[in-house]
Amino acid sequence: MISPDSFPPLIGQSPEFLALLDRVSQVAVVNRPLLVIGERGTGKELIGARLHFLSSRWSNEYVKINCAALSESLLESELFGHEAGAFTGAKGRHAGRFERAQGGTIFLDEIANASLRVQEKILRVVEYGEFERIGGEKTLHTDVRVMGATNADLPALAKTGKFRADLLDRLAFEVISLPPLRARWEDIPILAQHFAQIMTRELGQEQFTGFGMNAMRTLMEHDWPGNVRELKNAAERAVARAIANDNQGVVDTIVLDPFAQPWDKAKQKTPAAADAKPDDPPQLQANPSAPFSAQVNALERTLINTALQNHGWHQGRAAKALNLSYDQLRHYMGKHRVKRPKAKQLGS
Repeated sequence: MISPDSFPPLIGQSPEFLALLDRVSQVAVVNRPLLVIGERGTGKELIGARLHFLSSRWSNEYVKINCAALSESLLESELFGHEAGAFTGAKGRHAGRFERAQGGTIFLDEIANASLRVQEKILRVVEYGEFERIGGEKTLHTDVRVMGATNADLPALAKTGKFRADLLDRLAFEVISLPPLRARWEDIPILAQHFAQIMTRELGQEQFTGFGMNAMRTLMEHDWPGNVRELKNAAERAVARAIANDNQGVVDTIVLDPFAQPWDKAKQKTPAAADAKPDDPPQLQANPSAPFSAQVNALERTLINTALQNHGWHQGRAAKALNLSYDQLRHYMGKHRVKRPKAKQLGS
């Protein structure tokens, strides 16, 4: 049986992330089907596990299957099972995932990739709790909570006949939408630090020395189309290369594109290097004796101050440079009590 400890932790402190966790806690206790929607790398499987372990089904099986990884016939067999002799190679009876998930939860990842035939059989399980094994005549009954997950636009697929509208109606009792990393700006330094620390220990080093300001600016200015998975790769890659080069100081180089070649100067130029200014703030180095939250707050304060100074304290331009909305910038200015210096201080 899968335990909660077998999944990576969910990490973040942004309002969007905390709101997501609150919604998951509310939805988890309602014993109905649901959909988990989000871009690639946003942690749909982790949210699915959290929904299961916060539900009344937590002590029963949590069964996962990737609908995009199997052909139609194999997916049908894996979900519903088969009898001996049902097809070539079927030497014995095989219990499907719906049988094994009895009393628990089944997580259908990439459900948009399931064929219409398989979708029809899933609908019958959702509606009536019934199915038959391939090659079988006996109707089996199961008590399973069905969760579907995808990054596809299911309503659009349903309109074009590529996804069953009736199955969508049943699964969409609740829809959990995961925010992309670009909407969780505050979580980028926390996640990057977390992944870097794990990689540091994995490579036999005692402690992570921290990301420099140029590295952190690169991380925060990137759109992260691959979301947390892409950030994890970038942070771990930076640490691995720094250790390989015997870098004892802060990690200040982030390679966002591992396909970039050294002779391609355009790709080699990072956003941080292109935008660096003489009055950039000094690099921040991790202080193992200081609380992590205090270090994150110091970094946020430095970034806000730097952006405002570089843009003549024009809040609109500073917000755009940080990829923040005006209201978000004002929130951070209030949080860290950042105020424009008086004219005398600006000229001194």
